[in-house]
Amino acid sequence: MTKVLLCVGNSMMGDDGAGPLLAEKCQASPQGDWIVIDGGTAPENDVVAIRELRPELLLIVDATDMMLSPGETRTIDPDDIAEMFMMTTHNMPLNYLVDQLKEDVGEVIFLGIQPDIVGFYYPMTEAIKTAVETVYQRLASWEGDGGFAALEASFEDSGD
Repeated sequence: MTKVLLCVGNSMMGDDGAGPLLAEKCQASPQGDWIVIDGGTAPENDVVAIRELRPELLLIVDATDMMLSPGETRTIDPDDIAEMFMMTTHNMPLNYLVDQLKEDVGEVIFLGIQPDIVGFYYPMTEAIKTAVETVYQRLASWEGDGGFAALEASFEDSGD
C-alpha cells in the first residue's frame, strides 16, 4: 500500500512550522513506509507528484486554527475544510488541493494541529513540538485515523 504524508506549513512562522518539522523528523528517521513530501506553503505544487504515486492513503498535516487549545490535534473531514473557513497561511486553500487529488487518491485524511503563535520569526511553542512528536510516533503503526479524534464541525445545524 502506498501512503503519502504531505506536511504543510511555514517554518519561519512559529507554530505554522508544525508540518515542516514533522517532515524533517521523518526524513531524519523514517516512521513506517510513508513517502514524505514537505509541501511548505505551496502544497499545490506537489499535486503532480502525488497523482503519479496514486497513493491509497494521503495524510495531510498542517497547523490549523480550529479554536482549540494549542497543540490539540484533530482529523478534519476534507469535505468540511471549505465550509469551516479555516485560517491558512498558504497560497491556496487546502480544499482546492484535496479536490484536485480526489480522483487519484484512495483516502485523504486531513490532520490539523491547533497553533498558539503564528507570526514571522516567532519560535515554535512547546505544545506544538509535543503534538508533532505525537503524530510522528503514531506514523509507524498508523491505522484508520491514527487514533486522533475528529473535529466536531461547528458549522453544522445544531438542531435547534
